[in-house]
Amino acid sequence: QVQLTETGGGLVQPGGSLRLSCVGSGTPSGFFLRGWYRQAPGGQRELVAVMNSQGATNYGDSVKGRFTISRNSAGLCLQMNGLKPEDTAVYLCNGARESIGRPVNNNYWGQGTQVTVSS
Repeated sequence: QVQLTETGGGLVQPGGSLRLSCVGSGTPSGFFLRGWYRQAPGGQRELVAVMNSQGATNYGDSVKGRFTISRNSAGLCLQMNGLKPEDTAVYLCNGARESIGRPVNNNYWGQGTQVTVSS
């Protein structure tokens, strides 16, 4: 059974930084850690940043220039700089599986880690 675990959330002042990490376990062949989404109370889940299996990245408009996604053998990270109160949300790690270079399943999710930006 696939399990994704996020760490690194917390309370930070506006303008501060946090670094989120995600690791996976029980992952099948072709699996990779794909990206980060977030969901604020009462809001819809929205894209923060994703990285496809080839390393190409895509960022949500509201975080471009402030957040950076990276991936290595240890896991998936999201460096968040210049945090704003509107970045407050639960941040969820997303995983995906490919077979012969084609997407099979993009629906692996962690439980999320809370990020709160407040003075």
